[in-house]
Amino acid sequence: MVSHAARRSPIDAPGTDERSWASWPWLSTLPGGGLARLARIRSAVIVAAHPDDEVLGAGGLISMLAASHARLRLVAVTDGEASHRGHASPASLARRRATETAAALRALGARSAEVIRLGLPDGHLAGRENQIAAALAPLVADFDLCLAPWDRDKHPDHEAAGQAARRAQPRALYCFPVWMWHWACPGDPRVPWDRALRIPLPPPATSRKRAAITCFASQTEDRGHGLGPVLSPGVIAHFTRAMEVLLP
Repeated sequence: MVSHAARRSPIDAPGTDERSWASWPWLSTLPGGGLARLARIRSAVIVAAHPDDEVLGAGGLISMLAASHARLRLVAVTDGEASHRGHASPASLARRRATETAAALRALGARSAEVIRLGLPDGHLAGRENQIAAALAPLVADFDLCLAPWDRDKHPDHEAAGQAARRAQPRALYCFPVWMWHWACPGDPRVPWDRALRIPLPPPATSRKRAAITCFASQTEDRGHGLGPVLSPGVIAHFTRAMEVLLP
């Protein structure tokens, strides 16, 4: 989800708790994208800056697409090897996160999803947008939908991946926010709420997403050295709702 190579940012500040989002009535009135719209999507590419971004931001939707037998392709731009500062073996951490991704996809019912790893350096995607876009362009061609990190998420890797996805010119693109739920607040003018799309999640998709999040133990367990987990319970709470939000 986040690399310690990232610079100080609003991500490091105290964030908005989930109770504030849950009590914001307007969030539940955003336009909904129901199953009728999803039924027309036969294929989707999901771009993740780091392993677990795709599950946090769009795991419920991925589960629903898998249940409808859509063709799914996951493109992991980095392997997330920089999430543990001072880790003795970044390569072994990268392998662990790949294994967690596979387990999460099984939990989502998306075992058959194709996974492509670009292997770019975690925490160093800014400035590589054209390189990433060139790699993504043939991977999104002929797919109905591309899901990517929001390109204004205030994490350099997320923003680079989102900008690259736009430059790759997929047929249709929606972005999933991750860190926005931390640094923004209800009604925040920096977020295009008027164009946001709400994806209601039926109970099976909600349950599968919650199970998939638990697969990323490297992110939910204490990392030691006083760092705590990458994904604290307060952060995880933003992603266990019975809905997801996509941004243009």
